[in-house]
Amino acid sequence: MDLTRLNNAFTLFLSLLVEAMPFLLLGVMFSSILLFFVEERFLLRWLPKNPFLGALAGSCVGFLFPVCECGNVPVARRLLMQGVPSPVAIGFLLAAPTINPIVFWATWIAFRDQPEVVFLRIAFSLTIATVIGWVFSTQSNLRPFLQPNVARAMPLLPEERAGEPSLLRSGTYWLGASKKSDRLTVADLQIASAASLSMVNQPLTNKLYLLLENMMQELRELGGVLVLGSAIAATIQVFTPRDVVLSLGQGPVTSILAMMLLAAIVSICSTVDSFFALSFASTFTTGSLLSFLVFGPMIDLKAVGLMLSIFKPRAVFYLFMLAGQLVFLFSLFVNLYLS
Repeated sequence: MDLTRLNNAFTLFLSLLVEAMPFLLLGVMFSSILLFFVEERFLLRWLPKNPFLGALAGSCVGFLFPVCECGNVPVARRLLMQGVPSPVAIGFLLAAPTINPIVFWATWIAFRDQPEVVFLRIAFSLTIATVIGWVFSTQSNLRPFLQPNVARAMPLLPEERAGEPSLLRSGTYWLGASKKSDRLTVADLQIASAASLSMVNQPLTNKLYLLLENMMQELRELGGVLVLGSAIAATIQVFTPRDVVLSLGQGPVTSILAMMLLAAIVSICSTVDSFFALSFASTFTTGSLLSFLVFGPMIDLKAVGLMLSIFKPRAVFYLFMLAGQLVFLFSLFVNLYLS
């Protein structure tokens, strides 16, 4: 029996990995394109200055970057490194796995007989991501919540620039240094990014070379975390008795908690999780199905592991708690008043 469970866990681990890896590749590719082919000033010029509207705009960007919870992390990390306001990046991080045309289409196919599930999923995801991004806007300097490598790559704040030596403040030192060689390294890139030097004006051959090298570097960083998260998710899913979860599916509160826990454990990609949730439609409440469809793409074991490549543990804990509480309240409202 133990060998059978181990075999099932290994099979599930491989399926999670195979399912998630293409979307991680897609996210890394978008991340690198943002770095080398999109001017930071262009991004900042079109983003709303108001924190709430900025969070809302970031939550809607998923329609332009249709990536799941495996691919949104590298894109969100690159947005932060390019100086995009934190409400925009966090709104995108939480909403992009759901607020995109691929997931909308998949959810509609699965729940075509329950269209309210489709539209409430989009509405809840957009609202929760916007609110959490807005809450994080109260932190004027997000660096204390970020991993050191991400914090170092972010552009300096105006008050920080005022205290920097003139060489760094103007960026001319790195502009001059870049002329010593026709080929920059990723290390040069990170230093230049910290000095607010744009890579968009580099020669095309340099950008293509750095695009590939940056993709390889991000895949090494995020791929290992994805493997570990998939292994943990597969192990917990196989060794958690299914009957225990199903027995909790009848109550308006316990069903929500059970499905949120299940969403975090199974770590299914948001492009296919609606079909998984459909298998519980006859035994679980509508609110609990929505809690699975909204909470899972935001916070699951794979996503938490990948988020730790951007944020320190306490920031991930804040994201987890805020998302969990809002999802629970919205889902409970559905169970009590709309079902």
